[in-house]
Parts: sequence; C-alpha cells; structure tokens
Amino acid sequence: MRRLAVISLISAALISAAVGDYASVKHKFDTIESDRLPAGSRVELTPAELTAYAVKEAPPGVRNPQLQLGAGKVVTGTALVDFLKVQRGQGHQPGWLMSKLLDGERPVSVTARIQSGGGRATVDVERVEISGIVIDGRTLDFLIQNVLLPLYPSAVVGRPFELGHRIERLDIRPSNVVVAIGH
Repeated sequence: MRRLAVISLISAALISAAVGDYASVKHKFDTIESDRLPAGSRVELTPAELTAYAVKEAPPGVRNPQLQLGAGKVVTGTALVDFLKVQRGQGHQPGWLMSKLLDGERPVSVTARIQSGGGRATVDVERVEISGIVIDGRTLDFLIQNVLLPLYPSAVVGRPFELGHRIERLDIRPSNVVVAIGH
C-alpha cells in the first residue's frame, strides 16, 4: 500500500509540474505574440516548458512528445507516432496499401539544427529515425521534398523564414531557448 501511495504522490506531482510548465510557456508565448515586449527583452523557455507545450498541442496520433536541446543549436524531438491517425486527423484518407504501411504506433526521432538572426530562422533537418531506421543525407532530402512538403505545403525546411513578433533571434542552448526581442 505504501508503494502505491508513493507512486500516486509522485504521479500527481509530475502531472502538476507539467500543467504548470504548460501554463508558464503559454503565458510566455502570449506575451511574445502581444508585441508589447520592449526591445532588448529576453524570454527564456525551458525544455520542460517546451515539452509540456508539445504534449498539450500534439495532434491526434502523436503521443509522448519530448524535446531535447543540445549544443550547437541542435534540437531533437521524439514521440510515438501513428502516421495513419495523423493523416486521418488532417482529413486525409490514405488508400488501402498506405493504410497498411502507416498503421500502428512507431517511435520517431527528428534532429534539426536551427540557425537564426536578423528576425529570420532556418531549420535544417539533419536526421530522422523511425522504428530504429535512420534516414539522413540524400534520402532525407528526397523524403522532405517528395513526402513532407506535398503533405504540408506551409512547412518551411532548409530555407529562411520570418520569425515575426519582433523576434530578433533564438539562442538555443542545452539548458534553455532564449527568445531575443528586437526593435
């Protein structure tokens, strides 16, 4: 009984922390999007806050997302993904063969390098791993151009885009992401 009580307390504390992290990062995002922060402001986002946001905002078919910040402006996201549920959640009904290939939850890891400055950022996907199979290099480039972008035409990969809301740059460190507000 004691073990059950201890496990219950730990679970409640973790859930409470996740809810607090989500509320915190949501408030920070709302503050940035208000465009009221003075020039030179810096907003720090922790990995726990970013993960809590990913958990709360993940589409159907994506479970247990986690974000890890690394050195050299590298970010790795992992999740369990049921590609068929994701497709259906977006209103796409894959054919029979694709539904057989996509059905079921799979561990997915995506590693990207994010460069930013001057109010712009570029996300370069360096590596994808699905169910232990690594996809990188030319094969990854092919899949981005011929699968990802046709399915998600608004995705911006490998080319600069505006950050908006007067964001000057994103400083990515293992301990946090600092959003620097410009003029």
